[in-house]
Amino acid sequence: MAEQKNGLEGYFVTKGSKKLRYGYTTGSCAAAAAKAATWMLLSQKKIEKIDLLTPRGILLHLMPLDVCFDEQQASCAIRKDGGDDPDATDGLLVYAVVSKCGKTKEEQVFIDGGKGVGRITKPGLEQSVGAAAINRVPREMITEAVREVCEMCEYTEGIQVCISIPGGEEVAKKTFNPRLGIEGGLSVLGTSGIVVPMSEKALIASIRLEMEMKRKNGAKYLLLTPGNYGADFVKENTKLDVESSMKCSNYVGETLDMAVELGFLGVLFVAHIGKFVKVSGGIMNTHSRHSDARAELMCAHALRSGADLETAKAILETITTEEAMEIIRMHGLQDAVMEQMAEKVHQYMQHRVEGAIQTEAILFSNRFGYLGETKGAEKLAEKFKYDL
Repeated sequence: MAEQKNGLEGYFVTKGSKKLRYGYTTGSCAAAAAKAATWMLLSQKKIEKIDLLTPRGILLHLMPLDVCFDEQQASCAIRKDGGDDPDATDGLLVYAVVSKCGKTKEEQVFIDGGKGVGRITKPGLEQSVGAAAINRVPREMITEAVREVCEMCEYTEGIQVCISIPGGEEVAKKTFNPRLGIEGGLSVLGTSGIVVPMSEKALIASIRLEMEMKRKNGAKYLLLTPGNYGADFVKENTKLDVESSMKCSNYVGETLDMAVELGFLGVLFVAHIGKFVKVSGGIMNTHSRHSDARAELMCAHALRSGADLETAKAILETITTEEAMEIIRMHGLQDAVMEQMAEKVHQYMQHRVEGAIQTEAILFSNRFGYLGETKGAEKLAEKFKYDL
């Protein structure tokens, strides 16, 4: 049996020597499922394929699964395909249950979320508190798709749509949702209906969303950790409120830019030296595929702090910053090196924000713990109930 074509054949991006397939969003799945279910409800006929025009202009051809319908209600699912993008929701079934709800003076299509779709519990997000976490564009896609079928079938009364994602509650724990105040499941997302693989824009947009929510809820300062190491250090080694922190991944520069744009007064990074030694060299994306230079920068700071040539050569031979720090400590240079590094970190962060906001950092290593900080870090940390 020939493989079902979904309309994305020929759509890919090239990363190195690999061609990576496009996919489609949970929003597209929800809209296609709602469209197919509405058609089966109103026509009382089963369909094998449903077409959906995405906001990006790509026409999808998707297969309804687990179909069930009678004269009052219909349901089916569309399987999420994120293409070659690393996506926690890939392969999940997105269900739509649609039912007739009689005449109404309001909108024809009523949308809610069921099991596996999160609920908004904090203000500042796109939907209001208490609403299902189905974003604006997917809601518009669902509404348009259902109305299209209603018009074809000459149905003028109301349609109730309930979107559910079995397994969504568990998968949501791997996403930003718990930190955003979205409880009980996943968000139904997508502004274009299409997933472009390996998209940094999507991750940066998620970071921005969390920053916007914090700003709307009155936050003037940000506590930031690039990843899990930073969050663990905060929790285990400080009195700083880890619940007020957020992760910025490798996007230090973009995070600083957004902090300025959104009107924050200052940011405090708690970062592993392996990430922020790069920032001390003006490198604002700390992912290894963008840059390394860790040994070279550690060596430079050591030389500025009085290290001899043999020590410098030994640092250049190291593979990790933990190894480099061990050599630096053996020669009694830690305090001087960290003072140099913190000064450069502060200098380059200030250069990035053009002096518009306060930028501070606390640096640590997994092996040696707290290493040093920028001069204003301790005072800024007071904003987060910090006591070093």
